Amino acid sequence: MELIFLILGGLLLILFISCVKIIPQAYASIIERLGTYHMTWQTGMHVKVPFVDRVVNFISLKEQVVDFPPQPVITKDNVTMQIDTVVYYQVTDPKLYTYGVERPIQAIEVLAATTLRNIVGELELDQTLTSRDLINSRLRVILDDATDPWGIKVNRVELKNILPPSSIQEAMEKQMKAER
Repeated sequence: MELIFLILGGLLLILFISCVKIIPQAYASIIERLGTYHMTWQTGMHVKVPFVDRVVNFISLKEQVVDFPPQPVITKDNVTMQIDTVVYYQVTDPKLYTYGVERPIQAIEVLAATTLRNIVGELELDQTLTSRDLINSRLRVILDDATDPWGIKVNRVELKNILPPSSIQEAMEKQMKAER
């Protein structure tokens, strides 16, 4: 009889320990109860109800950086170039981040690519090469507004590289040499 109580006590202790979750600083967890959203756990120690609650998503609230591959874009004067972008974002609402859009990073990438094409499509080649700050700020504002319903704040957008076609690059280099 004593052995049974000892075993049951051990099992209950293991069950309780498995239900205690510690959320570190700058993280949050989404909790579902019986398959529906129940609450968001912030930093600290929490106890979930066994067999009823489950941790669905563990989300970093820190600023994160995503480097997207170069995107082909066409300027107003029909020059195709490659532009490499970097997006700095932060999750502001873990619930919206989890349930707002299926793949948030992929959605940001597609949105950034189409927005970049629209912005650069309004500029000529010379303007595109000299207006990085303008493109960065317009892209950030548009992305931030679009990602707000997903619980994401876009802090910064940087154009890492603007690569015109090789023929135009060679012509620009020749012109620079001639000016020297």
